[in-house]
Amino acid sequence: MAAIAAGALAACGFQPLALWPLTLIAVAWLLELVVRARTGRQVFLLGWCFGLGHFTLGNNWIATAFTYQANMPAWLGMIAVVLLALYLALFPAAAALAAWLVARPDRREDSRGFAALALAFAATWIVTEWIRAWLFSGFAWNPLGIALLGGFESRGLGILAPWIGTYGLSGVLVLLSGVPGIMARLPSGKVLAPIAVAVLAGGLGFAMQAPAPAAQPGPVRYTLVQPDIRQEFIDDPRYFERNFQRLASLSLPRTPGDRRAVFWPESGLGDFLRDGYPSYLYRIYTYAGDPEIARRRLGRVVGPYGLLMTGAVDLVMEGEEEKAARNSVTAIDGSGAILAGYSKAHLVPFGEYLPMRSLLGPIGLSRLVAGQLDFLPGPGPRTVDFGAYGKAGIQICYEIVFSGEVVDPANRPDYIFNPSNDGWFGAWGPPQHLAQARLRAIEEGLPVLRSTTTGISAVIDADGIVRAFVPRHRAGRLDGLIPQAHEPTLFALLGNALPLALAALLMAVALCVVALGRRRV
Repeated sequence: MAAIAAGALAACGFQPLALWPLTLIAVAWLLELVVRARTGRQVFLLGWCFGLGHFTLGNNWIATAFTYQANMPAWLGMIAVVLLALYLALFPAAAALAAWLVARPDRREDSRGFAALALAFAATWIVTEWIRAWLFSGFAWNPLGIALLGGFESRGLGILAPWIGTYGLSGVLVLLSGVPGIMARLPSGKVLAPIAVAVLAGGLGFAMQAPAPAAQPGPVRYTLVQPDIRQEFIDDPRYFERNFQRLASLSLPRTPGDRRAVFWPESGLGDFLRDGYPSYLYRIYTYAGDPEIARRRLGRVVGPYGLLMTGAVDLVMEGEEEKAARNSVTAIDGSGAILAGYSKAHLVPFGEYLPMRSLLGPIGLSRLVAGQLDFLPGPGPRTVDFGAYGKAGIQICYEIVFSGEVVDPANRPDYIFNPSNDGWFGAWGPPQHLAQARLRAIEEGLPVLRSTTTGISAVIDADGIVRAFVPRHRAGRLDGLIPQAHEPTLFALLGNALPLALAALLMAVALCVVALGRRRV
């Protein structure tokens, strides 16, 4: 029970609570539990219980999605959260066991053994968190280090992300959590430990509040829209026109010659925008009833000098029958012409498609997926050059949480557009989603523009600072100049090789500490 409580406490450092000292205390608590364990089985169970509490509380927003899924009962939502946590908890369990096997602390009060454990645990946490981000398509939500990201006007220890990445930041948090335990085990620990805790708390408190430099505006003018379309109205055809009018009224140019890029969210548009589908599909599923009419009125909304990037759904046809869909962004100019498109590559399993449908469909799990069609993935990060409107990288919704996977390294964009429908995510999901978008901005040195249906929409500069935002459940519009990008960061050049190299370094130091301890004996 203590490990479960410690795991839940660690999740309190995430948004919206942002009680980051509790995350440090919780990981320090876990280290104390592990150092007292006598068998590998006990250590694995401690790590697994920690993960169970951690992921159950941190991912509680997933339960909200079931309240909008007509095919599944809402009460199943919390069960789904726990079931996911049972799986995700295996990663902290593996990290704890691997660190314990390396350090083999045989005395509770041995400072060297505890130091080796903390170093090894920081290394194994980095590696297992990285694995969690890609194994079985990956679930990278809420990396531990995100607790060290400051408020909207500060980067906190996120300032380290350009050099060590998000997973490296998680390793730093684990290492910092081990400092009090190491100091307490030194011969003068009763004096040093309180001093170390005070210095650590003061230094981190200052870092978490330290302001970032002012953003430098770029040449591209933007209008970013949040229509406040609630989840229950998004897929209801009776509200398609009302939803469009909300978007349109917030998007009109201020002056007739206003040249700007207009950003709309995922899921807000009820029309198909591409030609080539059977006519009955337009009549059944869209308001405009004709893609050309839909495109032209979008062009009139943004004006002759505007560019619109909007979330949309594209169908994959087989003859006259729809076989699948793509979650896309479509770019349309002031004349209503389609300039470019992008299809989401990192899809949500059990949300946008059913894995192993041939096996899981017959037992009723197809009801987990909204609608009748699976979504198909796109090719991955792409940069679209819109000339005077800049080079846009596009990441739809959940894609933005994957560290090192959001930018085409061969064609670096000027900014990242992240349309999302956060209405699925309850009260905890949207601020957590925004925090992860901020880390991508810091890692890559690129501004991120988030347009969501219900919030939190935001303009994030290349330092990860939120320069403007529209809160949850409020309709609004942001206008300004897209902040300038930085030169490519070290992380932008080397990606997750950096945190893995840090993990290797930490493990090497841990092994050296172990070797020195054995020589001393």
